[in-house]
Amino acid sequence: MLFLLLFFASLAKAQELFVYTEPASNMPAQSVAVKQSAKFFDQGAASSIRHATEIMIGANKNLMLHGAATYGAMNKTPFGLESIRAYGKYRFFSADGMYSHFRMAAFAEIAHSNTKPMYQEINLQGDQSGMQVGLVFTQLLHKLAVSSTVSYSSINGNSKAHQLAMGNKVEALNYSLSFGHLILPVKYTSYDQTNFNIYAELLGQVIPGTRKSYMDLAPSMQLIFKSKLKFNLAYRFNIQSSMTRMAQTSWMLGGEWLFLNAFKK
Repeated sequence: MLFLLLFFASLAKAQELFVYTEPASNMPAQSVAVKQSAKFFDQGAASSIRHATEIMIGANKNLMLHGAATYGAMNKTPFGLESIRAYGKYRFFSADGMYSHFRMAAFAEIAHSNTKPMYQEINLQGDQSGMQVGLVFTQLLHKLAVSSTVSYSSINGNSKAHQLAMGNKVEALNYSLSFGHLILPVKYTSYDQTNFNIYAELLGQVIPGTRKSYMDLAPSMQLIFKSKLKFNLAYRFNIQSSMTRMAQTSWMLGGEWLFLNAFKK
C-alpha cells in the first residue's frame, strides 16, 4: 500500500494543505485562521461525535501558534467540554527554489482532558492529558508536496489510571506520511480561482516495549475558495491494529477561514 501511495503521488500535483497533519511550512505572517471540525466515530452499535474549534496565529514566517478546544458527546456521555490544548511550531530550516522548497520544523503540544482514559491508543486531541514533541519534514516539487512527521507523546495526570486499566505504557511514538495533488484549476490565472485537492495520509502509532500499534489510511477531499475559505471532507480507516481504540473508522468534516494581515507588527 505504501508503494502504491508513493507511485500515485509521483504522478500527481499537490499543495501543503493536509487535513490530518501540519506541514513544515507556516501560514502567512501576521495572519489568523479559525478552524471548525466535526469527527464522527463508528463504534459498531453506537456512534460518537467530537467537535473541535481551533484558533491559529502566524506570529511570523517561522513561528505558528494554535489554541484549541474539543467538545461533544463521546461514549454515551452528556454533551460538554472535553479538552483544551496549545500547539506551537517553529520552522528552523528552509531551502527555497523557484518551483520547489524543502523545509523542516519542530513542534510541541500540551493538552488537558476531562475525559476518563478508556483505550490503549494515546490521543491528545480529546482523550487524554499530556504532551507531544516532534519534527516535520516537507518537500515541495512544483505542485507536488510530500510531508513526514515523527513525534513522541506522553500522558500525565490520568496516566496512572490509564496504565492500570489498560496494562500498557503511557508513552507513544507517532509517525505520518502525507501526499496529495491539485485537481483544479489545471492552470492558475488568479488567487480567486477555486481549488480542488485530494490527499492520502498514512497515520500510525507504536507503544514502545510492547506489541501495541496501529496504522490508519485517511483519504480526503478539499475545496478552497478565494485562497481564504477551506472545506475538508475525510474518511479515516484502520489497516492494522493491535490495541483497543475508540473506533476503527471515522469521518471528518471541517472548515477554515483565513484572515490575512489580521494584526500589525
